[in-house]
Amino acid sequence: MKEKNQLVNSKKLSNIIAKSMKDKKAKEVSIINLEKIKNSICDYFVICSGNSGIQIDSIAENIEKKVFENTNEKPWKKEGEFNKEWLILDFVNVVAHIFLKEKRYHYNLDKLWGDGNNIIEK
Repeated sequence: MKEKNQLVNSKKLSNIIAKSMKDKKAKEVSIINLEKIKNSICDYFVICSGNSGIQIDSIAENIEKKVFENTNEKPWKKEGEFNKEWLILDFVNVVAHIFLKEKRYHYNLDKLWGDGNNIIEK
């Protein structure tokens, strides 16, 4: 069972990540709350789309910067920084997914994890 403090931190972290994405003009920002899904891999997914590899890098860098400034945390794992199609920043309880638009629709995490409470930010 997760502690109450951890839940607050996960929610706060997901909001920091979403705002960091928007700051760099990410498209279709959404937060998916996975806390009530049995055997979910984390508490929240924060998903967005970028128009280019350069924008995806910029979004990821801003997330890392803002999360560190606000929580003193760094991602536990970072994947996809070389292919620039789907970049993942894993903060353990919250995972940020930054997609090229066409890859987002191909993998469709929003639908795959549709049992979660999807909070569309736009």
